[in-house]
Amino acid sequence: MRPIGINTWVWRSPLTDDVLDATLDAVAAFGFDAVELPLEQAGDLSAERVVAALERTGLMPCVVGAMAPGRDLIEPGAVEGTQEYLRACVDLAADIGARSVCGPFYAATGRVWSMTPDERDQTYATWRTHLAPVVEHAERRGVRLGIEPLNRYETSLVNTVEQALTGLDGLLGPSLGLALDTYHLNIEERSSAAAITAAAEHLVHVQVCGNDRGAPGHDQTDWPAILDALDDAGYDGPLVIESFTSENTTIATAASIWRPLAPTQDDLARDGLAFLRELTAHRNGGIS
Repeated sequence: MRPIGINTWVWRSPLTDDVLDATLDAVAAFGFDAVELPLEQAGDLSAERVVAALERTGLMPCVVGAMAPGRDLIEPGAVEGTQEYLRACVDLAADIGARSVCGPFYAATGRVWSMTPDERDQTYATWRTHLAPVVEHAERRGVRLGIEPLNRYETSLVNTVEQALTGLDGLLGPSLGLALDTYHLNIEERSSAAAITAAAEHLVHVQVCGNDRGAPGHDQTDWPAILDALDDAGYDGPLVIESFTSENTTIATAASIWRPLAPTQDDLARDGLAFLRELTAHRNGGIS
């Protein structure tokens, strides 16, 4: 069975040592196999505390980063600090046994600007130059980076798999690939399944949610086609539910969560897990 996970952003932000144990205990009690740990600031989580919690709960760890305002690999004044932050994410992943660090590691989420084709090419070249040292650090630590395309309302730089492959051409490899989120695929791709197929060998990590950002299942997403594409691509990693609580003003604004997406956040987790279990349990052949 394919592992099913959830991001702790479903309930709270930030995730820190103070709330780590209670949060991971709850994730495990729901029956999830994996947990996605957001490191919003270096130092929010200590590797020793995380390892202990993972050993107690048996959860598979995944690490994601957040490109908050001021984090940017394009703007010269922000590059050094962003690289330092991303290296901290890589170090946490390596120290807790997570195989990847994923996120929209190019510009601050929500920063959009218009570019000519030539300007886009130049920006991609700048991005590659500033991302390369982080990729080298990830290679040394045995961790793979996954770059996540976002929808047009959250960035103007990398919206599609094709753009990600173009922008990262020459840098993709064992330590750098793509992280895909069904929410963004649903907005930007003509076919989510075809986008997964295009990512194929470069696919590092997959996040899932309903087309409304709520629980996956009973929505407009063609889930069987997505699972077929993941099987064909040879993706054996977890499917991780990523959604957000509207009760945290900062994260709700960043993700445009203006209303509750389920009666409770626990309901969102429970319903999403039940759907994904049923979906993967009825797969014939493939990885699931």
